[in-house]
Amino acid sequence: MRKSSITRNTKETRISAEIMLDGSGNYDIQTGVGFFDHMLEQLARHSLIDMKVRAEGDTHIDFHHTVEDVGIALGQAVREALGDMAGITRYADTHLAMDEALTRCALDVSGRPFLVWDVTFERDKIGEFDTELFEEFFRAFAMNAGITLHIANLYGTNSHHIAETCFKAVARTLRKATEIDPRQADRIPTTKGQLGG
Repeated sequence: MRKSSITRNTKETRISAEIMLDGSGNYDIQTGVGFFDHMLEQLARHSLIDMKVRAEGDTHIDFHHTVEDVGIALGQAVREALGDMAGITRYADTHLAMDEALTRCALDVSGRPFLVWDVTFERDKIGEFDTELFEEFFRAFAMNAGITLHIANLYGTNSHHIAETCFKAVARTLRKATEIDPRQADRIPTTKGQLGG
């Protein structure tokens, strides 16, 4: 099974993340940030990646360090679980609708991290959560997972819906890109012989 466990402790946060890529979308998420927990639950459920996350952070200051460091730990866990990436589908994309909102995600599990974030929110906050932190999470996740990740909200007005379509679109795309392609067998999906670098 492709699984991993990451622990990250700093003066600002204490994070543990356990994932199983070939799971069924089970989740156990506790970050101390309610809306963020809700989004991570969507990420797990719709990617079918089993996910357990524990985070304690300096949320009395704000949520930035906790959100970013969870992105780092989850990204590292995905990268570790992928191993040499032999047999994966590698590329995938998704258009995901939720009521009036539509978001597109495309990614390449390449070992070359990059984020394109084309998402605008009409509000600065959803409840107590700063909407600018979504970009921080996905950047930290992409950089540490070693994936090229493009997220674009094509339209929408409700900030909750826009955020949720981003997480669900990434989840569905990650699921497809990391699945084993039976025609690839044990081959790494590149003509270079290795992914990354």
